[in-house]
Amino acid sequence: MLTGDQVLLRPFVDDDATAFAAILSDPEVGRLTGSPPDDVLDAGRLRAWYGSRNSQTDRLDLAVVDRETGACVGEVVLNEWDRHNAGCNFRTLIGPAGRDRGLGTEAVRLIVGYGFGQLGLHRISLEVFAFNPRARRVYEKIGFVVEGTLRQVLRDGDGWGDATVMSILAPEWARHRGHPEG
Repeated sequence: MLTGDQVLLRPFVDDDATAFAAILSDPEVGRLTGSPPDDVLDAGRLRAWYGSRNSQTDRLDLAVVDRETGACVGEVVLNEWDRHNAGCNFRTLIGPAGRDRGLGTEAVRLIVGYGFGQLGLHRISLEVFAFNPRARRVYEKIGFVVEGTLRQVLRDGDGWGDATVMSILAPEWARHRGHPEG
């Protein structure tokens, strides 16, 4: 478990499947994560997925819990682990109940700090869709650096959306600990 002032990052529990059923049914969550609009999210499938996260050995999936309410409001994930190059991918999902209060920012700082400090990672990378400026601001605030653009990688309604590739390196994190401006 990783504890911040506002959030707790913990392994998944059975009740989280119910929370994620509500979170994933939010149209904004679907769009910002690039989930197919016709993706069926039945309770059994969600229970099986989140029930299997804690036993994975090549990734780290943690629930984001709002410490004020005790509610599960999202997840943070370090995946696509590259042992030889000490790198991995990062992704997060914060549902409507966790938005616009700094919970996502704190959750990202906690998991990135854990990745560098405890897992010995050298590089953490991510992709963020161009139509998700809120997430991009969080990543920049923490110290992720833009590397490039993947053009038209996602169908967005009748058009196409780009993704920005970003990363943060262990030496950068060591200098600012997720506060590059301060």
